[in-house]
Amino acid sequence: YVPEDRQLQGLVLKLSLAKNISLTNLEQVSSKGMINFQAEHKQAEKAIKDLRIKATGTDQEVRNLSGGNQQKVVIGKWLACQTDIFILDEPTRGIDVAAKVEIYNLINSLADQGATIILISSELPEVLGMCDKIMVMREGRINGLFESKKVNQEILLKCELGVE
Repeated sequence: YVPEDRQLQGLVLKLSLAKNISLTNLEQVSSKGMINFQAEHKQAEKAIKDLRIKATGTDQEVRNLSGGNQQKVVIGKWLACQTDIFILDEPTRGIDVAAKVEIYNLINSLADQGATIILISSELPEVLGMCDKIMVMREGRINGLFESKKVNQEILLKCELGVE
């Protein structure tokens, strides 16, 4: 789960990039309750390379990264778990256009590799451009289910607002 608010729910801002990446998969970087710092840094270096995270190194505190790079760290810690289901809640909120493109490319790459992506977004162009199927929720209930190729922003807005 990649939360909507990466700073409050997705990262420990005072910790390094390496520590944040390893938080979700300590079993991969530890043995008998002791963290192998070399393995932890190797895992973080892989995330930096694979996700093109702009950082001074694995020891950089994540609070000193840009919003887009912080978002990549949040995603990177789940990639390190080798999971195949991702719930992305507003994954491009508060990041610049270049970082958005990189996140979109990453999402498409994960989907191409067979991962299941649940994208939660309030941005209709993002939903229409990234999703195969779109579910509109209203007041905690499913208000509509659409194939993205057969729907447009106007239809989605009417469904969202409950207008027939």
